[in-house]
Amino acid sequence: MPTILITGAGSGIGRATARHFLDHGWQVALVGRREAALRETAEGAASGQSMILPLDVSDPAALEAGVARMAAEWGRMDVLFNNAGMGLPSTLIDEIAVEDWLRLSNTNINGMLLADRAAFGQMRRESTLGGRILNSGSISADVPRPGSAPYTMSKHAVTGLTRSLSLDGRAFNIACGQIDIGNALTDMVTQMTKGVPQADGSIRVEPTMDVNHVAASVRHMAELPLETNVQFMTVMATAMPYIGRG
Repeated sequence: MPTILITGAGSGIGRATARHFLDHGWQVALVGRREAALRETAEGAASGQSMILPLDVSDPAALEAGVARMAAEWGRMDVLFNNAGMGLPSTLIDEIAVEDWLRLSNTNINGMLLADRAAFGQMRRESTLGGRILNSGSISADVPRPGSAPYTMSKHAVTGLTRSLSLDGRAFNIACGQIDIGNALTDMVTQMTKGVPQADGSIRVEPTMDVNHVAASVRHMAELPLETNVQFMTVMATAMPYIGRG
């Protein structure tokens, strides 16, 4: 059975993706801060198919221990879906609390790098070199929303990390790609159905899509042979105001 570790697996895109991979016969290690939520995600999985790893992605020692446990019990780590992240309400930069920026960057930037670091190290140490790292980006990595400086900055950082690891991973047969997601309907995105700020100053409802389309897209990327890579994929609600945003 192929193996994948998914961060942020207790809710939203991480939960949907974890369940999708479990349904398609993968062994899935679930990472998140809330053990009860992770166990809820894994409900119904076959014996030995899931592994619950309650930890904070900003804790490097805990991440490395979780990855080591996965590799020891399942033999190897094939894929990381580095998905944990958070957002903030639309706010002008001078009105953003410094504490909120630090909290967001600790997850979206530090946590992203630390999870990739732990996975990259494990994939280099395995007897058969190689694996795949999939980073969760956002359409904000290309085009920002109004009042989104912290989140947009963090997702640009993810793109830089993805490009760097794509280059550094070549020597070790480690592929790295990024999925940029737009308006997948999760708890984090329900505000889109009520109205969110637009570039012209208006508040409008935006189209959303079923989060399971994201999960299926991640699996497509994950199941490619290592000599093939989706470097960047954008999956989004078709009619959302992204193309031509501004």
